[in-house]
Amino acid sequence: MAVSYQERRGQLQTYFDRTAVEAWARLTSTAPVGRIRATVRAGRDDMRNTLLGYLPADLGSRRVFDAGCGTGAFSVEAAQRGASVVAIDLSPTLVELARERLPSQLRAGHIDFRVGDMFDPALGEFDHVVAMDSLIHYEAADIVRVIAGFAARTRHSIAFTFAPKTPALAAMHAVGRLFPRADRAPAIEPVAEGTLRRHLEAEPALRSWRVGRTQRITSGFYKSQAMELVRA
Repeated sequence: MAVSYQERRGQLQTYFDRTAVEAWARLTSTAPVGRIRATVRAGRDDMRNTLLGYLPADLGSRRVFDAGCGTGAFSVEAAQRGASVVAIDLSPTLVELARERLPSQLRAGHIDFRVGDMFDPALGEFDHVVAMDSLIHYEAADIVRVIAGFAARTRHSIAFTFAPKTPALAAMHAVGRLFPRADRAPAIEPVAEGTLRRHLEAEPALRSWRVGRTQRITSGFYKSQAMELVRA
């Protein structure tokens, strides 16, 4: 049975704000981690650099939305390029950690960290939206619904990641469902790139947008694919 956006949102908030916050804080730091988590950390670093590469080198006067900011690493990099960043996450604990890790002085831009739903239209308009690994828990239809919401208030580009549907990831996904719900994270939803593209092309709200660059990052247990949408 498909899980609704709101139901999955609640699961994610509980998981990242209570169950996994200590492990997530360690993973996103420079503290030593085990071999498996080291591959995940390396993959996330590569993905963050990929998404940063989709943005202009100079972000002065640009408003950037970090949708699902976690502990804020992407936001800091974008702000260092001059961006005015609105960074939001469901987890108050992770957002507080992001504030604690914020450099005492940014070279150029600034960051407004908030707790809330990335889908909230009250956040205003942006030049660029980036959602790194914050949509990987949703099925294709919900991903596109969120992207369409972003598109209505974005001037230039949207970059997001999804979990590519590969045999290895599908197997890991199936095994994960065997564990009791209390012992596992909200499921990642593997999505075939072709299926996602068809959903994007069929969405009326995205008729003035086209798929730009795309890049798959694989590092041990980390598998994620970046996709860029730009105004046609």
